[in-house]
Amino acid sequence: MANILDIRRRIRSVINTRQITKAMKVVSAAKLRRAQERALAARPYAQMLTNVLKSLVGRTEIYDPETGEPKHPLLAQREEKNILLIVVTGDKGLAGGFNANINKAATRFLESKAGKNVDIEAVGRKGRDFLRRRYPTAAVQTLSLAEAEESLEAEPEAAPRAAAIEITGEHIGILGKVEFAQARRLAESVIARYQREEIDAAYVVFNEFKSVIAQRLIVEQILPIEVIGEQVVRLAEELTEEEKKRAKEAAISAGVGMRAGEHPDEAAAAKFGTAQVDYIYEQAPEELFRALLPKYVAIQIFRSLMESVAAEHAARMTAMDSATNNATDMIDSLTLAMNRARQAKITKEIIEIVSGAAAM
Repeated sequence: MANILDIRRRIRSVINTRQITKAMKVVSAAKLRRAQERALAARPYAQMLTNVLKSLVGRTEIYDPETGEPKHPLLAQREEKNILLIVVTGDKGLAGGFNANINKAATRFLESKAGKNVDIEAVGRKGRDFLRRRYPTAAVQTLSLAEAEESLEAEPEAAPRAAAIEITGEHIGILGKVEFAQARRLAESVIARYQREEIDAAYVVFNEFKSVIAQRLIVEQILPIEVIGEQVVRLAEELTEEEKKRAKEAAISAGVGMRAGEHPDEAAAAKFGTAQVDYIYEQAPEELFRALLPKYVAIQIFRSLMESVAAEHAARMTAMDSATNNATDMIDSLTLAMNRARQAKITKEIIEIVSGAAAM
């Protein structure tokens, strides 16, 4: 049986660990609330943009009546030979299986695209580190500002590939505070590569967050755009009942709402374009459609980043709640073992005293 002093040291160590996990749970719960509020505040704009595009589709010809080809390059569908995959993970650990599940989903997607060239844009340190150990990083040429402006006008040269699957971009530290400008820059890069036909399709793998108990891991197609306002999901994994139960218990103990609310402007934005009226646009519908479609792609990437951040905080809150409960159980078990050891020591001493007295 272990020494009583050693057991007491272990109990103190576990108590200190429990204090840390409890504090991390509270911090993650607070960050989750803010992430939910930010995601909620962005919904009316995304909803209005989607409805405007839907309205424009009915007022302009997006396909050439003679050839049947789309007039906008982002609607053009080609055979998938070159693919871009955006992998959105977290920058930090201690979030249970959050990052590992995303990496596994990305690996399964890459296996399903065997024989094709895949470029990977890694968002988040955990995904970057995982992918770096498996795939080479494409050589990135560093240009001055003047050289970069000249390269935009010239036709880009196709660089030789190191392998069929390679990492072409890394975005670390942007998830601490997600800004739309960051998503827009990434979207502009993806759109430019698609228009130059460097890639034939673009996908993003992330944790879709609706609420603490309504999450799913998905691989969503963002280019080409097939139907405006509808998700094109190629792979989806729901939370298990056990995971939902743990998330529910963690949310209740942390005082976090289990269901996301609705922004007051979201209902008004959803009604736009549904009335049977003819809207008058200041610019021509064709011009508006061409200008707004890239923003639609940027909104999709922005949504994936924001929902991934919220899902990471929810996963970390759940993981820290489980760690706190496990620490409590371990303290109870160690306390019981210490009491048994102390009782055994006392009993042994009494037996020795009684035996000594009987021998005299």
